Amino acid sequence: MVSGPAPASPPPRAVVFDTDGVLLDSARVHAAAWKAAFDPCLSARARDGDRQPPFDSEGEYRRFVDGRSRYDGAAALLTARGLDLPAGTPDDPPGCDTVWAIAARKERAFRDLVGAQGVPVFPDAAPALDALRAARVPCAAVSASRHARELLKASGLAGLLPVIVDGAAAAALGLAGKPDPALFLHAAALLGSRPADAAVVEDALAGVRAARRGRFGLVVGLDRTPDGRMTGPLREQGADLTVADLTLLVRGVWGERA
Repeated sequence: MVSGPAPASPPPRAVVFDTDGVLLDSARVHAAAWKAAFDPCLSARARDGDRQPPFDSEGEYRRFVDGRSRYDGAAALLTARGLDLPAGTPDDPPGCDTVWAIAARKERAFRDLVGAQGVPVFPDAAPALDALRAARVPCAAVSASRHARELLKASGLAGLLPVIVDGAAAAALGLAGKPDPALFLHAAALLGSRPADAAVVEDALAGVRAARRGRFGLVVGLDRTPDGRMTGPLREQGADLTVADLTLLVRGVWGERA
């Protein structure tokens, strides 16, 4: 299902894809890792007399941590819960006393989950990237995760992506995380495209806001939920159109030219 402009428009000159939840089925792994990191810390606060319900790995994940860096996600959730923790430092070990310590808990949990179950590729990802490459539309993958490059390589998708901008690259270059558009703008520049001539495909609300702030020519919201419940929120945050899978985007919206 496509929600937005009429189909069969020309493909853009470049496409920047989010990674987690768009190309790789890793958003659920990130959500589970965040829950493993947050719940013991929230439970500890409850023992101190500050009642805190468990982390909501659907609603709170999408609103506060999806698409953000580990530190920004931890800080956003804590702020939303009214919890004031010191920032700490990036060297803090996993724990509950600082924002960086909770971020480290999430990192450890994510590595454990990936090691135990891996991260599958969405079945529409490779066909969509293949079609865009055949149409000479260069593509980039962007992620706030430091693991994105290695996961894309393991998935076999890296060969279809001339540009990958992950959390490690963002840190090295001092690029701000979503909802700042810096990651998308950097990826578009590496593809040799102006933002106005490029499209961004995102499933995260923070990512859609970032693409809109970056003034990209087309912002596509990808709603993979079975009941389409994210279509409305994605449009509200600035998506020009929403699709249920990448095949509908490449073959439907952009027609057979892609």
